[in-house]
Amino acid sequence: MAMIAIRNLTKTYRRGPEPVVACSVHHLDIQPGEQVALIGRSGTGKTTLLHLIAGILVPDAGSIEVDGVPVHQLSEGQRDRFRAATLGLVFQTFNLLQPFTALENVLLGAVFSQGGGHGPREHAEQLLQRVGLGDRMHHRPSELSVGQQQRVAICRALVHDPKVVLADEPLGNQDKATGREVLQLLLELAREGGKTVVMVTHDPESAAALQRTVDLTALRRAS
Repeated sequence: MAMIAIRNLTKTYRRGPEPVVACSVHHLDIQPGEQVALIGRSGTGKTTLLHLIAGILVPDAGSIEVDGVPVHQLSEGQRDRFRAATLGLVFQTFNLLQPFTALENVLLGAVFSQGGGHGPREHAEQLLQRVGLGDRMHHRPSELSVGQQQRVAICRALVHDPKVVLADEPLGNQDKATGREVLQLLLELAREGGKTVVMVTHDPESAAALQRTVDLTALRRAS
């Protein structure tokens, strides 16, 4: 069974009197443990699709199943709980809370979930050690470099042992060398945990690091 199964999916917005199709995907399956890059020209709905998979947005038509759960049929509260328990989210803006240390920011990823098999603090410390921040875990985001902040965000996304990691342009704020290093860390940690990764990117080199590339421009034409 596919980890993510999408059928006849459509999401539209209104600009004035006319509806604008933000995302249209006829058929897409992503297998458990697969690492998939979503590419496509601007306006094809890459970020919209990621938000639909996460249950942040609700489709106008079609279905999305994640780990057998029909996300499109869940209530808002059910989507919130599903997202907290099943998904890890990594975004370009990091969304770290400035008053908190790196360790505290990572622990926030476990607060709203039911947690993985480890004690949350122990697991958070292990992840920060793994990404080379063992000596920086008590520093606040303003005291960290951009690459270090992104590593904290990755640890926060993984601390509750999610089945699926969704990443939206996670390397956009970094130089290429730092970005490649952070991406390899994310993919390595995901592989070790058998996690499915779906990443939106405009960068061909980043897309090539994943197992499969899906061009939403082609999918949209096919639908």
